[in-house]
Amino acid sequence: MNYLNIHKILTTWRFFFFSIWKLPMAFISGIRVKKLSKKQSEVTVPYKYINKNPFNSMYFAVEAMAAELSTGALVLLQSEGQNISTLVLKLDASYYKKATTKIKFICQDGSKVEKAINETLKTGLGTTCILNSKGFDLSNNCVAEFNITWSLKKRS
Repeated sequence: MNYLNIHKILTTWRFFFFSIWKLPMAFISGIRVKKLSKKQSEVTVPYKYINKNPFNSMYFAVEAMAAELSTGALVLLQSEGQNISTLVLKLDASYYKKATTKIKFICQDGSKVEKAINETLKTGLGTTCILNSKGFDLSNNCVAEFNITWSLKKRS
């Protein structure tokens, strides 16, 4: 089933329905995919009441969800139509500063995804790739960095 392509995820009303159907927590928190290509993605998450922790900053799990979507959008886009199974295996996070504004997560590892998918299709064996996503506040300060390990396997 092909439910993702650039047009669908970047069209506001289509992403609205996609997020309700496939990513309800992303919908509730206000996460949006702002830019998506085969090489990079940009995802934003607003600083609002539902995303805050008791310390008046963004809850760490909301940041992790946005970072994961920035990597996952690349994986889903490039694996679409390839009969590839995807799964997050590991998440490493570093938080550098309190997130108290809208945060933009950028992943520029599309070439890593493409290489891993090509290897999986060529060998038939599962591969992993580690994708990096950095979160920047409105002042362009890096507030968090995530390394997310994805498993890619050819479906039988």
